[in-house]
Amino acid sequence: MVLTAGEESAILSAMQNTARKRIYEAVLEEHLRDNRQMAFLTGPRQCGKTTLAKRLSDRYFTWDDLATRRLVAGDAADLASAAGLDVAGGHFPVLTLDEIHKFPRWKTFIKGFFDIYEDRMRLIVTGSARLDIYKRGGDSLMGRYFLYHMHPFGVAELARPQLEVKEVHAPRPVDDADWNALWEHGGFPEPFVRRDRRFTVRWRKLRREQLFKEDLRDLTKIADIEGIRILSELLLARTGNLIVTASLAREIGVAETTVKAWRATLEYFHEGFSVRPWFRNIENSIRKTPKWYQCDWCEVADEGARFENLVACHLAKAVDMWNDLGLGDYALYYIRNKAKVEVDFLVAKDGRPWFLAEVKTADTKLSPALASMQKATGAVHAFQIVRDLPYAEVDAFAFHTPVAVSARSFLSQLF
Repeated sequence: MVLTAGEESAILSAMQNTARKRIYEAVLEEHLRDNRQMAFLTGPRQCGKTTLAKRLSDRYFTWDDLATRRLVAGDAADLASAAGLDVAGGHFPVLTLDEIHKFPRWKTFIKGFFDIYEDRMRLIVTGSARLDIYKRGGDSLMGRYFLYHMHPFGVAELARPQLEVKEVHAPRPVDDADWNALWEHGGFPEPFVRRDRRFTVRWRKLRREQLFKEDLRDLTKIADIEGIRILSELLLARTGNLIVTASLAREIGVAETTVKAWRATLEYFHEGFSVRPWFRNIENSIRKTPKWYQCDWCEVADEGARFENLVACHLAKAVDMWNDLGLGDYALYYIRNKAKVEVDFLVAKDGRPWFLAEVKTADTKLSPALASMQKATGAVHAFQIVRDLPYAEVDAFAFHTPVAVSARSFLSQLF
């Protein structure tokens, strides 16, 4: 599909705005009220970061604007002057630096700017690539930021856009129209709100083209863009399955190390994410091979795989929110042994299994793996999340033995 200039312009314009309230607005408002640290906001391209940052900011600067590039390339005082920080005011102005990670020396610039002006402003830094990547080296920004992960819309956010800082919420219904839109158009704000099939197809194509023709070209040293595009398509076709690096390397015709590096790059740009296996107390368990999920579950054609991907995205969103809000140390895993006994997901809290989740479109007959793996891991809860079960006003977390639960009910209890 080739987009005309007019079609591309219309979609790009539409991407900038959505009327639905986001829970992340309350998260950042709390941060700006209570903390001196910078708020780093990261998430997939077009998930709503820019719209939110503009709404909360007194001054907005984006690396995509030439004037901002000139300010950042100069002295910190130049940006401060443009932001009005040299004029005494009655409150801390909120500044946003959007997509600043595209500047090669962004970490050094941010550190110096913050150290000089932290007592005059509050700062939001946004990016469509992972802003925590500097953890791999010397973390010179230690103590100067809190990281927040923004995700597309999900069931809980639609049912409850207000921030309630607690682990699990009471179930709350979501409109049938919203549930159907999540399934058909995904959670990214523009296609979700527009709910027009043709628009969704064109929007998704343009988003992928921007990843491969702009982000990867401008921000990485990858020369074989076509190769990483092929890897992306192969991972999409394997959604929810074990990712065997050697097999992918043979199909593409590159080294295994290259496949690993490319997959890490796709995660860096939030194209998808890996889920690692949980193996403690699991006899003959898979220990290293991850599974792959797309950040946009509607790219997945197979109905069963799409629903598993939808649940994976909701669980990943909840895990990030629990971590970002300081409720504990949470992580998402799956379980599988060499006899192919498997549970789709395990969520761990502070290093210990909290709940298991098996995903089914319609089957309410409990998977035997839930009981056996709950016993092996000591998980507090074990759920079979069923798409076609109707919403019920039932607290799934009140059960401590395996139970089938409505997806609409269960997912509404998360973030």
